[in-house]
Amino acid sequence: MHVGETIDRALAETPARTALVVDGEQTSYAELDLLAQRCATALRGAGVGAGDYVAVVDQGGPLAVASILAAARLGAAAAQMNPDLKVGEMAALCRLVGCTVGIAGAGYADKLREALGGPVLTRSDMADADAEGPPRHTPIEDDSTGLVLFSSGSTGLPKPVYIRHRNVGDRLTNYGTAAALEVDPRVDMISVPLFHIGGTLGLLITLYSGRATVILPRFDAGAWLRAVEEFRVNQTFVVPTMLRRILDHPDFAVRDITSLRSLSYGAAPAPPELINRAMAALPGVDFSNTFGQTETLGAYAALSPDDHRAGRKLDSVGRPFPGVEVRVVDVLSREDVGVGQVGEAVVRSAQNITSEWMATGDLVQFDEDGYLYVRGRLKDTINRGGEKFGPIEIETAIRALPGVVEVAVAGVPDDELGERVGALIVGDGSVGADEVRAHCRGLVARYKVPEVIVVVDEMPYNRYGKLPRAAVVEAILSRTGTRGGLSG
Repeated sequence: MHVGETIDRALAETPARTALVVDGEQTSYAELDLLAQRCATALRGAGVGAGDYVAVVDQGGPLAVASILAAARLGAAAAQMNPDLKVGEMAALCRLVGCTVGIAGAGYADKLREALGGPVLTRSDMADADAEGPPRHTPIEDDSTGLVLFSSGSTGLPKPVYIRHRNVGDRLTNYGTAAALEVDPRVDMISVPLFHIGGTLGLLITLYSGRATVILPRFDAGAWLRAVEEFRVNQTFVVPTMLRRILDHPDFAVRDITSLRSLSYGAAPAPPELINRAMAALPGVDFSNTFGQTETLGAYAALSPDDHRAGRKLDSVGRPFPGVEVRVVDVLSREDVGVGQVGEAVVRSAQNITSEWMATGDLVQFDEDGYLYVRGRLKDTINRGGEKFGPIEIETAIRALPGVVEVAVAGVPDDELGERVGALIVGDGSVGADEVRAHCRGLVARYKVPEVIVVVDEMPYNRYGKLPRAAVVEAILSRTGTRGGLSG
């Protein structure tokens, strides 16, 4: 099976069933297929063929979904880009992948044309296109590229990740269910951007299963609550900062969200206190913490609903899935480390973009029960005068201080030591720099105590729901105005 065939089962069994709900607009499987066929016709007319890449810039409406299917039906691949990118950034990605044709949603066509320097199609260009279009079942090699996604770019420009049809097909058959078996189909909701692996993979699994997908083009806690109530959403994925905003929203207590049965979270660290709060507020919901990255086609480990109900190891990301091999290796020698020791996770699985052992860049450790704990990222390591350590231990310590809502720690440039420990904090108004330092002195080594502390109203999260360390450093320095200066 290839990406372009994702909706074939639902199309044959339940063509009139709702496939997408976006901004109140409902699109059936038959209507989605028609749009995809017209899109494929328009792309072929623009010169797109097998092996080509199509730049797609949209907030996540029917056009973006149809573009994924249409490109694959031609043997090409859609390369989804963040609409918030500047023209120069978008142009760099187009050159990197080799896109010569684009598809843009409302309001993005001019930006993409300038970035691409080639033809850009919009939905209006497809209105009169041949509804039959190219064959839906064009022979395509399983190992050819079916999708292009981009990493979050936490340390620079996002990098392209080329995903094969084989990888997608394996994921869909493992996690999807046959449309014909869904007598009373569930309703899923995508709260993360479609250009995120969680958004695209969740979408394709839902479409393959013949269910309805509610797409929120941009996350807003109030809109999320309204959508769950209105469309009786059963399952969704959020990042921890979204979950906190949902629980904090004044409408949380008055919206009927009893339809929700399954909520998975990931893409960023989730404090146990937040998860305990969420489970208490949503006792009828199965929670799962998923852990992975774009290159592993989403999660390769998870903390299960049973673990959550037992309150077991909520500070871990669970255990690897069956069929996934995970080793923890020393970052220098590349030799396996023992239980309880920190090293880099290397993963081998059929779902990876490579069949070889893949270095993840994640610093992790296993416990004696086989549960995986994330201890940071290699690139986030702080080097303070030769003392090297990760930020998560310090964040955990600060988070235990009453009045701290959110915290991010990073190494900030310093002329004397190379880096000093900086902390960006969202608090309730009762926490200052002196309190943070005094609290940390009893919990972490002296050289790990934050020296540069800045309190802000909100964290600089990106569209992926992640908090890039570079953005944390920039936020700290922009408020201190010094390299290594102290701020109270």
